[in-house]
Amino acid sequence: MKTDRNSDIELMLLNITGNDRPGVTAALSEILARYDATILDIGQADIHHTLALGILIKTDSRVSGDLMKDLLFKAYEIDVNIRFSPVSASEYEQWVGLQGKDRWIITLLGRRLTAAAIADVSRVVAEMGLNIDGIKRLTGRMPLHGEDPLSKSCVQISVRGNLNDQTEMQKRFMEIANRQEVDISLQEDTMYRRARRLVCFDMDSTLIGTEVIDELADRAGVGAEVRAITESAMRGEIDFCESFTRRVALLKGLDESVMREIAENLPITEGVDRMMKALKRTGYKTAILSGGFTYFGNYLKQRFGFDYVYANELEIKDGKLTGRHLGDIVDGRRKAELLRLLAQVENVNIKQTIAVGDGANDLPMLATAGLGIAFHAKPKVKATADQSLSTIGLDGILYFIGFKDSLI
Repeated sequence: MKTDRNSDIELMLLNITGNDRPGVTAALSEILARYDATILDIGQADIHHTLALGILIKTDSRVSGDLMKDLLFKAYEIDVNIRFSPVSASEYEQWVGLQGKDRWIITLLGRRLTAAAIADVSRVVAEMGLNIDGIKRLTGRMPLHGEDPLSKSCVQISVRGNLNDQTEMQKRFMEIANRQEVDISLQEDTMYRRARRLVCFDMDSTLIGTEVIDELADRAGVGAEVRAITESAMRGEIDFCESFTRRVALLKGLDESVMREIAENLPITEGVDRMMKALKRTGYKTAILSGGFTYFGNYLKQRFGFDYVYANELEIKDGKLTGRHLGDIVDGRRKAELLRLLAQVENVNIKQTIAVGDGANDLPMLATAGLGIAFHAKPKVKATADQSLSTIGLDGILYFIGFKDSLI
C-alpha cells in the first residue's frame, strides 16, 4: 500500500457496492471505528436499490491488514462487495487542492431526458475543462409504460473547475437545448444560490396563458386595433408607455363587470398552484410585477397567496372604464426598480432574488435579479436572459432552486 510521509499512516479508498439495505454503512463504519480510522471523505448513492458507497480513510499501516480482513468478512456477511484502492499522499494533496476550484450547478430538465441530451451536456463540461462531482435526479420515478403529457424529468449535475468562458458554455448549452428539446440551466454554486428568498413574476403570458388587455379589447370590440398597437410596440416603433396609453384609451366605456368575468376564467399556467404551495411552505416571498392590471393581479394574489402585487390601475367611474389609468405605468424599468425595492423591504441581498417573465419589458427585471428566468419566451428574450424555461410548466423553477419532488 502507498503511504504518506509518515510511514505509519496509510490512505485507502473503500468502494462498496451491492444491494442496498438498512445497516450497511453502520456495520462497516463500526469496524473502522474499532481500528480508530479517520474518515477523510464519504459519499453514498442509491440507484434502483443498488448501493454505491465510497469511503476514503486514514489508518495506521500496522493494523491495516487486520482492518481489511475484518471489512471483507463483514462485507461477505451483509452480502456486499468491497474493493480497496491505495491512495498516495501526493494524490490526496492534489484532491484537497481542488476544493479551491469554483463550483457550478447544471440543471437539465424537460418532459423526458434522453441519453443523447446527457451525453451532449457532459461532453461540453469536459471540453470546458470542468469535472463532474455528482449527478442526482430531482424529479420522481418515471413510469415504464404510458406517457403523461405533463410529465417532468430533471437531473442536477454538480461540476467543479475554473470556467474561463461562461458565455461560451451557456451558448453551447442553448444549442443543445434547442436540438434536444430540453432546458439547461448553468448557475454558479454560491451561498446565494442556496438561499434564494424572493421570487417576482410577470403576470400576462407567465402566470396566465393570455394577455388580459387583449381579452378586454375583444370584449370592447377593439381587439384588432389593440393588437396592431401591440405589434407596433414589439417592432420598436413606439415604446411601452405610449402603446399602453393608446391601448387603454380604446377600452373606454367597457363595463366593469367584464373584468370579473375575465378574472374568473383566466387560463392559469401549468404548475402555478404546485409552485406556489412549495414556495409558501418553505418561506419564500412572492410578488407579481406586471405591465397588466392590478384587478387581475389581486385576483391571483387572493387565489394563490402572493405577497405583493404591483401593476397598472384602470380608472373606473360609474361602473365603466374611462380609458385612462391611475398612477405611474409599470414598464420594464419600473419592474426592475420594484424588484430592488422589495429586496430592501424583505432585507434580502439582490443576489437572493429570482425574476420570471416572458417579454422584452421583463429583461431589465431578469437582468437585475440574482436568477433571471425567461419563461416560454420569444427567441430574442430567451437569448438575452441568462436562464430560460421552455419545455415544462412554471413549477420547473423549483428545480432551478434545487427542490426535489420527494420534498415538495
